[in-house]
Amino acid sequence: MSAQQAAEPVEEVAVEVTFLRMDTPPASPPAPLPEAARVERMARCSVAFYRYLYNTVGEPWLWWMRRIAGDAELAALLGHPAVSIDVLYAGGEPAGFYELDRRPAQAVNLAYFGLMPWAIGHGLGAAFLRHAVDAAWADHPPALTVNTCTADHPRALPAYLATGFRRLRTVREIWPVPLRLGMKVPAHLRGE
Repeated sequence: MSAQQAAEPVEEVAVEVTFLRMDTPPASPPAPLPEAARVERMARCSVAFYRYLYNTVGEPWLWWMRRIAGDAELAALLGHPAVSIDVLYAGGEPAGFYELDRRPAQAVNLAYFGLMPWAIGHGLGAAFLRHAVDAAWADHPPALTVNTCTADHPRALPAYLATGFRRLRTVREIWPVPLRLGMKVPAHLRGE
């Protein structure tokens, strides 16, 4: 961290982060996506499109860490052959995305998963999550991991558990969210 970053004004936010793992693929058949929905793996995801997806999906849930990454850092990540971005389309427009990171040898990590705010509550989430899980298992990894936290949608943890993940541990973290991002910290994380 540079001296400038260390001096940057932040809001400290306390979150509980739950780490989850799946050691075998789900045995049940996947639920189909609604007829007007499709998932497309990006052959090449631009930094601008990734920022649009990440910022729009993550805004209500305080996704801030990739917002502070520079374009070169994101371009390197998006260009890595072990990282993939899949986009959910509904009615022709982006409705969500997930990011699979196959770089760790011990597991595939579902690094990000979420729906656009307008798409929540329209019957897309469970089928889209299962699509992400099945895509990860298609590579025959030893395991699949994900984490969620108290800043995420309240149905995130139950959805991961229902899909077959099991809890490994929960830890408390203090996030230094830069004020320059202008992000609204949810009231439940402020103790209001």
